[in-house]
Amino acid sequence: MNKAAETRKSRSALLKGIKRVVIKVGSGVLTTSNDLNLEVIRGLVLQMITLRNKGIEIVLISSGAIAAGLRKMGFNKRPQSVSQQQAIAALGQSRLIMVYEEAFGQHGQQVAQVLLTRDDLTHRRRYLNARNTLFTLLAWNIIPIINENDTVVVDEIKFGDNDNLSAMVTGMTESQLLISLTNIDGFFDRDPRCHEDASLIHVVQQFDRNIMKCASSIPGFLGSGGMASKVKAAQRVSMRGVPTIIANGLKPGILHSIFDGKNEGTLFMPAETRLCNRKHWIAFTKAPRGALVIDKGAERAILKQQRSLLPSGIVRVDGRFSVGNAVLLVNEKGEEIAIGLVNYHSGDIKKIMGLKSGDIENILGFKYDDEVINRDNLVITNDEEGNGLCQLRA
Repeated sequence: MNKAAETRKSRSALLKGIKRVVIKVGSGVLTTSNDLNLEVIRGLVLQMITLRNKGIEIVLISSGAIAAGLRKMGFNKRPQSVSQQQAIAALGQSRLIMVYEEAFGQHGQQVAQVLLTRDDLTHRRRYLNARNTLFTLLAWNIIPIINENDTVVVDEIKFGDNDNLSAMVTGMTESQLLISLTNIDGFFDRDPRCHEDASLIHVVQQFDRNIMKCASSIPGFLGSGGMASKVKAAQRVSMRGVPTIIANGLKPGILHSIFDGKNEGTLFMPAETRLCNRKHWIAFTKAPRGALVIDKGAERAILKQQRSLLPSGIVRVDGRFSVGNAVLLVNEKGEEIAIGLVNYHSGDIKKIMGLKSGDIENILGFKYDDEVINRDNLVITNDEEGNGLCQLRA
Protein backbone atom coordinates (compact mmCIF):
# COMPACT_ATOMS: atom_id res chain seq x y z
CA MET A 1 0.00 0.00 0.00
CA ASN A 2 1.49 3.37 -1.02
CA LYS A 3 1.69 6.38 1.31
CA ALA A 4 -1.33 8.15 -0.21
CA ALA A 5 -3.49 5.04 0.23
CA GLU A 6 -2.30 4.63 3.82
CA THR A 7 -3.14 8.26 4.58
CA ARG A 8 -6.60 7.91 3.08
CA LYS A 9 -7.20 4.72 5.07
CA SER A 10 -6.15 6.38 8.34
CA ARG A 11 -8.30 9.44 7.63
CA SER A 12 -11.29 7.29 6.78
CA ALA A 13 -10.84 5.36 10.03
CA LEU A 14 -10.62 8.60 12.03
CA LEU A 15 -13.75 10.06 10.39
CA LYS A 16 -15.73 6.85 10.59
CA GLY A 17 -18.62 7.17 12.99
CA ILE A 18 -18.59 10.99 13.14
CA LYS A 19 -22.09 12.05 14.16
CA ARG A 20 -21.64 15.74 14.92
CA VAL A 21 -19.26 18.23 13.29
CA VAL A 22 -18.55 21.94 13.69
CA ILE A 23 -17.90 23.61 10.34
CA LYS A 24 -16.28 27.03 10.58
CA VAL A 25 -16.27 29.10 7.38
CA GLY A 26 -14.06 32.18 7.21
CA SER A 27 -14.60 35.52 5.52
CA GLY A 28 -12.04 34.66 2.84
CA VAL A 29 -14.33 31.85 1.68
CA LEU A 30 -17.69 33.57 2.05
CA THR A 31 -16.91 36.92 0.48
CA THR A 32 -15.78 38.43 -2.78
CA SER A 33 -14.08 41.82 -2.97
CA ASN A 34 -17.33 43.64 -2.33
CA ASP A 35 -20.10 41.17 -1.39
CA LEU A 36 -21.03 37.72 -0.13
CA ASN A 37 -19.99 34.93 -2.47
CA LEU A 38 -23.43 33.44 -3.12
CA GLU A 39 -22.15 30.72 -5.43
CA VAL A 40 -19.73 29.40 -2.80
CA ILE A 41 -22.33 29.63 -0.04
CA ARG A 42 -24.87 27.64 -2.07
CA GLY A 43 -22.24 25.03 -2.91
CA LEU A 44 -21.27 24.57 0.75
CA VAL A 45 -24.93 24.42 1.78
CA LEU A 46 -25.60 21.65 -0.75
CA GLN A 47 -22.67 19.66 0.66
CA MET A 48 -23.90 20.16 4.22
CA ILE A 49 -27.34 18.94 3.20
CA THR A 50 -25.72 15.76 1.85
CA LEU A 51 -23.91 15.23 5.15
CA ARG A 52 -27.11 15.94 7.05
CA ASN A 53 -28.94 13.31 4.98
CA LYS A 54 -26.25 10.83 6.03
CA GLY A 55 -27.14 11.42 9.66
CA ILE A 56 -24.31 13.84 10.52
CA GLU A 57 -25.39 16.76 12.71
CA ILE A 58 -23.88 20.11 11.72
CA VAL A 59 -23.08 23.21 13.75
CA LEU A 60 -22.09 26.06 11.44
CA ILE A 61 -19.81 28.91 12.54
CA SER A 62 -20.08 31.58 9.91
CA SER A 63 -18.17 34.80 9.36
CA GLY A 64 -19.33 37.28 6.75
CA ALA A 65 -21.56 39.75 8.64
CA ILE A 66 -19.08 42.61 8.34
CA ALA A 67 -18.59 41.95 4.63
CA ALA A 68 -22.34 41.89 4.02
CA GLY A 69 -22.76 45.12 5.98
CA LEU A 70 -19.99 46.85 4.06
CA ARG A 71 -21.73 45.88 0.83
CA LYS A 72 -25.04 47.33 2.05
CA MET A 73 -23.43 50.65 2.90
CA GLY A 74 -21.17 50.74 -0.16
CA PHE A 75 -18.00 50.89 1.96
CA ASN A 76 -14.74 49.38 0.73
CA LYS A 77 -13.12 49.01 4.16
CA ARG A 78 -14.07 48.65 7.81
CA PRO A 79 -14.93 51.91 9.58
CA GLN A 80 -12.67 52.89 12.47
CA SER A 81 -15.11 53.62 15.29
CA VAL A 82 -16.56 50.81 17.42
CA SER A 83 -20.14 52.07 17.03
CA GLN A 84 -19.83 52.12 13.22
CA GLN A 85 -18.35 48.61 13.16
CA GLN A 86 -21.21 47.37 15.33
CA ALA A 87 -23.76 49.06 13.08
CA ILE A 88 -22.14 47.48 10.01
CA ALA A 89 -22.33 44.08 11.71
CA ALA A 90 -26.02 44.60 12.53
CA LEU A 91 -26.76 45.45 8.90
CA GLY A 92 -24.75 42.53 7.59
CA GLN A 93 -25.88 39.85 10.01
CA SER A 94 -29.51 40.12 8.89
CA ARG A 95 -28.49 39.73 5.24
CA LEU A 96 -26.12 36.86 6.03
CA ILE A 97 -28.77 34.82 7.82
CA MET A 98 -31.32 35.55 5.05
CA VAL A 99 -28.88 34.19 2.46
CA TYR A 100 -28.42 31.04 4.54
CA GLU A 101 -32.16 30.64 5.15
CA GLU A 102 -32.84 30.87 1.42
CA ALA A 103 -30.04 28.46 0.49
CA PHE A 104 -30.92 25.85 3.12
CA GLY A 105 -34.65 26.40 2.61
CA GLN A 106 -34.39 25.26 -1.01
CA HIS A 107 -33.57 21.82 0.41
CA GLY A 108 -36.21 21.88 3.15
CA GLN A 109 -33.64 22.42 5.90
CA GLN A 110 -34.39 24.81 8.76
CA VAL A 111 -31.66 26.93 10.35
CA ALA A 112 -31.45 29.07 13.47
CA GLN A 113 -29.30 32.10 14.18
CA VAL A 114 -27.29 32.05 17.42
CA LEU A 115 -25.21 35.12 18.35
CA LEU A 116 -22.75 34.78 21.23
CA THR A 117 -20.19 36.80 23.12
CA ARG A 118 -17.40 35.35 25.23
CA ASP A 119 -19.27 36.65 28.27
CA ASP A 120 -22.07 34.19 27.45
CA LEU A 121 -19.66 31.28 27.74
CA THR A 122 -17.54 32.58 30.63
CA HIS A 123 -20.44 32.39 33.11
CA ARG A 124 -21.15 28.73 33.79
CA ARG A 125 -24.95 29.11 33.93
CA ARG A 126 -25.12 31.05 30.68
CA TYR A 127 -22.70 28.58 29.12
CA LEU A 128 -24.99 25.71 30.07
CA ASN A 129 -28.04 27.63 28.83
CA ALA A 130 -26.39 28.21 25.44
CA ARG A 131 -25.34 24.57 25.37
CA ASN A 132 -28.88 23.38 26.08
CA THR A 133 -30.26 25.66 23.36
CA LEU A 134 -27.86 24.22 20.78
CA PHE A 135 -28.65 20.64 21.81
CA THR A 136 -32.38 21.38 21.51
CA LEU A 137 -31.94 22.81 18.00
CA LEU A 138 -29.94 19.74 16.96
CA ALA A 139 -32.59 17.44 18.43
CA TRP A 140 -35.15 19.26 16.28
CA ASN A 141 -32.99 18.66 13.17
CA ILE A 142 -32.25 22.38 12.87
CA ILE A 143 -28.77 23.59 11.89
CA PRO A 144 -27.51 26.33 14.26
CA ILE A 145 -25.63 29.12 12.49
CA ILE A 146 -23.37 30.79 15.05
CA ASN A 147 -21.45 34.05 14.91
CA GLU A 148 -19.99 36.45 17.43
CA ASN A 149 -22.50 39.13 18.41
CA ASP A 150 -20.50 41.97 16.86
CA THR A 151 -23.34 44.45 17.43
CA VAL A 152 -22.72 44.57 21.20
CA VAL A 153 -19.26 43.07 21.66
CA VAL A 154 -16.41 45.05 23.22
CA ASP A 155 -12.82 44.00 23.82
CA GLU A 156 -13.55 42.65 27.30
CA ILE A 157 -16.01 40.05 26.00
CA LYS A 158 -14.64 39.29 22.53
CA PHE A 159 -13.69 35.77 21.50
CA GLY A 160 -10.83 37.30 19.54
CA ASP A 161 -11.93 35.69 16.27
CA ASN A 162 -14.25 32.98 15.00
CA ASP A 163 -11.45 30.41 15.20
CA ASN A 164 -11.46 30.76 18.97
CA LEU A 165 -15.27 30.68 18.94
CA SER A 166 -15.25 27.49 16.86
CA ALA A 167 -12.98 25.75 19.38
CA MET A 168 -15.25 26.73 22.26
CA VAL A 169 -18.39 25.65 20.41
CA THR A 170 -16.80 22.31 19.47
CA GLY A 171 -16.33 21.57 23.15
CA MET A 172 -19.68 22.96 24.21
CA THR A 173 -21.60 20.84 21.69
CA GLU A 174 -19.47 17.72 22.28
CA SER A 175 -18.75 17.59 18.55
CA GLN A 176 -16.39 14.93 17.22
CA LEU A 177 -14.70 16.95 14.49
CA LEU A 178 -13.86 20.57 13.69
CA ILE A 179 -13.53 21.58 10.04
CA SER A 180 -12.07 25.03 9.44
CA LEU A 181 -12.57 26.26 5.89
CA THR A 182 -10.27 29.01 4.72
CA ASN A 183 -9.09 30.39 1.36
CA ILE A 184 -5.81 28.43 1.22
CA ASP A 185 -5.25 24.69 0.97
CA GLY A 186 -4.31 24.09 4.61
CA PHE A 187 -1.38 24.54 6.97
CA PHE A 188 1.95 25.22 5.25
CA ASP A 189 5.48 25.26 6.60
CA ARG A 190 5.51 28.95 5.71
CA ASP A 191 3.04 31.51 4.35
CA PRO A 192 2.26 30.39 0.77
CA ARG A 193 1.17 33.91 -0.13
CA CYS A 194 4.72 35.12 0.41
CA HIS A 195 6.81 32.01 -0.37
CA GLU A 196 6.37 30.08 -3.62
CA ASP A 197 8.28 27.09 -2.22
CA ALA A 198 5.99 26.68 0.80
CA SER A 199 4.98 23.04 1.41
CA LEU A 200 1.59 21.85 2.61
CA ILE A 201 1.71 19.80 5.82
CA HIS A 202 -0.92 17.08 5.46
CA VAL A 203 -0.87 15.71 9.02
CA VAL A 204 0.16 17.24 12.35
CA GLN A 205 0.58 14.44 14.88
CA GLN A 206 1.37 16.63 17.85
CA PHE A 207 1.82 20.30 18.63
CA ASP A 208 5.17 21.86 19.45
CA ARG A 209 6.85 25.23 19.19
CA ASN A 210 7.98 24.57 15.62
CA ILE A 211 4.38 24.14 14.52
CA MET A 212 3.43 27.53 15.91
CA LYS A 213 6.49 29.14 14.29
CA CYS A 214 5.27 27.90 10.93
CA ALA A 215 1.79 29.33 11.38
CA SER A 216 1.22 32.62 9.63
CA SER A 217 -0.46 35.35 11.65
CA ILE A 218 -1.30 37.47 8.60
CA PRO A 219 -5.08 37.97 8.46
CA GLY A 220 -7.11 38.37 5.31
CA PHE A 221 -8.77 41.61 4.27
CA LEU A 222 -11.99 40.95 6.14
CA GLY A 223 -10.82 38.35 8.65
CA SER A 224 -9.49 38.95 12.16
CA GLY A 225 -7.52 35.75 12.64
CA GLY A 226 -4.96 34.09 10.41
CA MET A 227 -3.35 30.68 10.31
CA ALA A 228 -1.91 31.08 13.81
CA SER A 229 -5.38 31.41 15.32
CA LYS A 230 -6.60 28.37 13.39
CA VAL A 231 -3.71 26.25 14.65
CA LYS A 232 -4.32 27.43 18.22
CA ALA A 233 -7.99 26.49 17.86
CA ALA A 234 -6.96 23.07 16.55
CA GLN A 235 -4.72 22.54 19.57
CA ARG A 236 -7.46 23.56 22.01
CA VAL A 237 -9.80 21.11 20.33
CA SER A 238 -7.17 18.37 20.35
CA MET A 239 -7.00 18.65 24.14
CA ARG A 240 -10.57 17.35 24.16
CA GLY A 241 -9.57 14.37 22.01
CA VAL A 242 -11.10 15.89 18.86
CA PRO A 243 -9.36 16.18 15.44
CA THR A 244 -9.38 19.29 13.26
CA ILE A 245 -9.11 19.63 9.50
CA ILE A 246 -8.09 22.96 7.96
CA ALA A 247 -8.91 23.01 4.24
CA ASN A 248 -9.73 25.22 1.28
CA GLY A 249 -13.43 26.11 1.35
CA LEU A 250 -13.26 27.53 -2.18
CA LYS A 251 -12.48 24.09 -3.61
CA PRO A 252 -15.62 22.52 -5.11
CA GLY A 253 -16.90 19.50 -3.16
CA ILE A 254 -14.40 20.02 -0.32
CA LEU A 255 -16.70 18.65 2.41
CA HIS A 256 -17.50 15.57 0.32
CA SER A 257 -13.78 14.97 -0.25
CA ILE A 258 -13.00 15.31 3.45
CA PHE A 259 -15.62 12.78 4.48
CA ASP A 260 -14.55 10.46 1.69
CA GLY A 261 -11.18 10.28 3.46
CA LYS A 262 -9.26 12.09 0.75
CA ASN A 263 -6.01 13.82 1.66
CA GLU A 264 -7.51 17.32 1.74
CA GLY A 265 -6.00 20.14 3.74
CA THR A 266 -4.24 19.50 7.03
CA LEU A 267 -5.40 17.01 9.62
CA PHE A 268 -4.53 17.85 13.22
CA MET A 269 -4.64 14.68 15.28
CA PRO A 270 -6.29 14.61 18.72
CA ALA A 271 -4.09 14.58 21.81
CA GLU A 272 -3.56 11.25 23.55
CA THR A 273 -4.30 12.82 26.95
CA ARG A 274 -7.45 14.92 27.05
CA LEU A 275 -8.87 17.44 29.50
CA CYS A 276 -12.30 16.75 30.97
CA ASN A 277 -15.11 19.11 29.95
CA ARG A 278 -14.96 21.26 33.08
CA LYS A 279 -11.19 21.72 33.06
CA HIS A 280 -11.23 22.52 29.33
CA TRP A 281 -13.83 25.20 30.07
CA ILE A 282 -11.67 26.63 32.86
CA ALA A 283 -8.53 26.61 30.73
CA PHE A 284 -9.89 28.05 27.50
CA THR A 285 -13.29 29.66 28.08
CA LYS A 286 -13.16 31.35 31.48
CA ALA A 287 -11.43 34.73 31.18
CA PRO A 288 -8.99 35.28 34.07
CA ARG A 289 -9.88 38.22 36.32
CA GLY A 290 -6.66 38.51 38.24
CA ALA A 291 -3.56 36.66 39.43
CA LEU A 292 -2.09 35.07 42.54
CA VAL A 293 1.67 35.07 42.94
CA ILE A 294 2.77 31.91 44.75
CA ASP A 295 6.00 30.83 46.44
CA LYS A 296 8.31 27.99 45.41
CA GLY A 297 6.74 25.53 47.83
CA ALA A 298 3.26 26.07 46.42
CA GLU A 299 4.60 25.90 42.87
CA ARG A 300 6.27 22.58 43.57
CA ALA A 301 3.15 21.18 45.29
CA ILE A 302 0.95 22.12 42.32
CA LEU A 303 3.28 21.00 39.51
CA LYS A 304 4.84 17.89 41.03
CA GLN A 305 2.36 16.68 43.64
CA GLN A 306 -0.90 17.76 41.97
CA ARG A 307 -2.02 19.55 45.12
CA SER A 308 -4.55 22.33 45.72
CA LEU A 309 -3.50 25.92 46.42
CA LEU A 310 -3.53 26.78 50.14
CA PRO A 311 -3.40 30.34 51.53
CA SER A 312 0.06 29.67 53.00
CA GLY A 313 1.61 29.55 49.52
CA ILE A 314 0.30 32.93 48.31
CA VAL A 315 2.66 35.93 48.44
CA ARG A 316 0.69 38.53 46.43
CA VAL A 317 -2.79 39.19 45.03
CA ASP A 318 -3.12 41.11 41.75
CA GLY A 319 -6.45 42.49 40.58
CA ARG A 320 -9.98 42.36 41.99
CA PHE A 321 -12.10 39.26 41.59
CA SER A 322 -14.98 37.43 43.23
CA VAL A 323 -15.67 33.90 44.42
CA GLY A 324 -15.80 31.54 41.42
CA ASN A 325 -13.79 33.80 39.11
CA ALA A 326 -10.84 32.38 37.19
CA VAL A 327 -7.40 33.66 38.19
CA LEU A 328 -3.89 32.95 36.97
CA LEU A 329 -1.27 31.38 39.22
CA VAL A 330 2.11 32.99 38.70
CA ASN A 331 5.43 31.97 40.25
CA GLU A 332 7.93 34.38 41.80
CA LYS A 333 9.71 34.70 38.43
CA GLY A 334 6.53 36.10 36.91
CA GLU A 335 5.80 32.94 34.89
CA GLU A 336 2.23 31.68 34.57
CA ILE A 337 1.90 28.06 35.70
CA ALA A 338 -1.85 27.46 36.10
CA ILE A 339 -5.37 28.85 36.04
CA GLY A 340 -8.11 28.04 38.50
CA LEU A 341 -11.39 29.07 40.13
CA VAL A 342 -11.03 30.78 43.51
CA ASN A 343 -13.04 29.98 46.63
CA TYR A 344 -12.53 33.46 48.12
CA HIS A 345 -12.84 37.12 47.12
CA SER A 346 -9.59 38.93 46.31
CA GLY A 347 -9.94 41.14 49.38
CA ASP A 348 -10.34 38.12 51.65
CA ILE A 349 -7.35 36.36 50.07
CA LYS A 350 -5.18 39.39 50.89
CA LYS A 351 -6.15 38.94 54.55
CA ILE A 352 -5.35 35.21 54.72
CA MET A 353 -2.39 34.88 52.32
CA GLY A 354 0.67 33.37 53.95
CA LEU A 355 -1.42 31.87 56.75
CA LYS A 356 -2.43 28.30 57.51
CA SER A 357 -5.88 27.03 56.55
CA GLY A 358 -6.75 26.66 60.24
CA ASP A 359 -6.48 30.44 60.63
CA ILE A 360 -9.04 31.31 57.92
CA GLU A 361 -12.13 31.36 60.12
CA ASN A 362 -10.42 33.37 62.88
CA ILE A 363 -9.34 36.03 60.38
CA LEU A 364 -12.43 36.22 58.18
CA GLY A 365 -15.12 35.09 60.59
CA PHE A 366 -16.11 32.30 58.18
CA LYS A 367 -14.51 29.59 56.08
CA TYR A 368 -15.74 28.37 52.71
CA ASP A 369 -12.93 25.85 52.27
CA ASP A 370 -9.39 25.02 53.37
CA GLU A 371 -8.12 25.69 49.85
CA VAL A 372 -8.06 28.96 47.97
CA ILE A 373 -8.24 26.90 44.76
CA ASN A 374 -9.21 23.23 44.86
CA ARG A 375 -7.25 20.86 42.64
CA ASP A 376 -10.46 19.87 40.82
CA ASN A 377 -10.81 23.51 39.70
CA LEU A 378 -7.16 23.94 38.72
CA VAL A 379 -5.52 23.44 35.30
CA ILE A 380 -1.76 23.39 34.76
CA THR A 381 -0.99 25.72 31.86
CA ASN A 382 2.80 25.75 31.87
CA ASP A 383 5.08 23.06 33.32
CA GLU A 384 8.69 23.33 34.41
CA GLU A 385 9.92 22.65 30.86
CA GLY A 386 7.87 25.56 29.51
CA ASN A 387 5.36 23.30 27.77
CA GLY A 388 1.72 24.03 28.38
CA LEU A 389 -1.54 25.68 27.47
CA CYS A 390 -1.10 29.30 28.49
CA GLN A 391 -0.12 30.35 24.95
CA LEU A 392 -3.37 28.91 23.57
CA ARG A 393 -5.83 31.24 25.28
CA ALA A 394 -7.07 34.13 23.19
